[in-house]
Amino acid sequence: MALARKGARRIVVDGVAYRWHVSRRRLCCDYEGHTLGYVAEHATHPGATLVVETGRPARLRPDLAPADLVLPREVATGIRTARARGWTPTEPGSPFTLQLSGIAPDQDS
Repeated sequence: MALARKGARRIVVDGVAYRWHVSRRRLCCDYEGHTLGYVAEHATHPGATLVVETGRPARLRPDLAPADLVLPREVATGIRTARARGWTPTEPGSPFTLQLSGIAPDQDS
């Protein structure tokens, strides 16, 4: 399933363009019980979607601003890790799920 273009951000990782956004299914309006996550896909030839679970709690303040943010360097780390673990973003298939709790974002991204 392809990501909606509206609201998706573009990121280039190792010379390849991807689109990503914070997952609305993962980031709910509850104050407890949900974790922060994001989804990504190849920008020009989307196939299997990458679903990343950060392991961090998704806390929303009353003004609906996220207390924790997903930064582009974290997305780059997630994409690199998923590629190393077998995610092929241009091949069709089921979403590739990745648990990233405990993996630090690259500092040079």
